[in-house]
Amino acid sequence: MSKRTFTAFELKQLENNPNVAHVTERAITYSPAFKVRAVKENLAGKGPQRIFIDNGFDLQMIGLDKPTQCLKRWRKTYELHGEVGLETELRGKGSTGRPSAKEQTVEERLKKAEARIAFLETENDFLKKLEELERQAKKRK
Repeated sequence: MSKRTFTAFELKQLENNPNVAHVTERAITYSPAFKVRAVKENLAGKGPQRIFIDNGFDLQMIGLDKPTQCLKRWRKTYELHGEVGLETELRGKGSTGRPSAKEQTVEERLKKAEARIAFLETENDFLKKLEELERQAKKRK
């Protein structure tokens, strides 16, 4: 996201561009078809700024460095995931996130409970040793 904010006139102008899927005061979401086309044109040797100008973008409005930044990011996605990566939303897909709420087998639950018991026993032993050391330190004083 940019530090720059778009005026109401600029927002309207960007919304009317068929290569823009969504626009807010601070961000432009480009259409997936435009991303794919832009990457292919760039790989064929066309410069980022030329691609954006030819597709109706005012570089003074969006920023002179924005085409280069976008195409760098899109090329990386294209190399990793192909066209599908540019056409679908990938944010958060690789995240481990919350543990799944699927049912666990009896063996899985038992294994998890045993691991927890072992952890708690180790913790208790550690706390007992710590208390003993504290008692010994008080006796020395």
